Amino acid sequence: MKHTPAGEAFTNLVLNVFRLNGLLLEAGDHLAAPVGQTSARWQVMGCIDDKARSVAEIAHNMGLARQSVQRIADLLVKDGLATYEANPEHKRAKLLKLNAKGLKALRTIERAQRAWANALGKELGKRDLTKVNEVLEHLREVLEKSVVKTS
Repeated sequence: MKHTPAGEAFTNLVLNVFRLNGLLLEAGDHLAAPVGQTSARWQVMGCIDDKARSVAEIAHNMGLARQSVQRIADLLVKDGLATYEANPEHKRAKLLKLNAKGLKALRTIERAQRAWANALGKELGKRDLTKVNEVLEHLREVLEKSVVKTS
């Protein structure tokens, strides 16, 4: 069976998104490196910026496996950037919370990200970026329905 024109366009989009993901992770690693962090750690830190969350909640929000988030959470705690605290909703599932050192590192990364985003945003233009975001949001909604349907 051959791709339909729309199927081929979708496949090309998927391949571009995979490549874009790699480039974004590489850029994120570069932005986070000055404070000794990685894209993966930055993502987890960003999830607990506003409030403490369980590893399962972080994993769900990020669309990742709980085990990979658990590994990162343990490293953040080991490196003194976050702490585990009791979870009033669940005896065993502790909450991960950034401490002052973690917040300072996150704010440093965020400042670098804002400068980078502003430069790229200027080059790409708000109109095009808004349209791309609308299309990606629609794609995410369609995929979420598709995944539920095929599971």
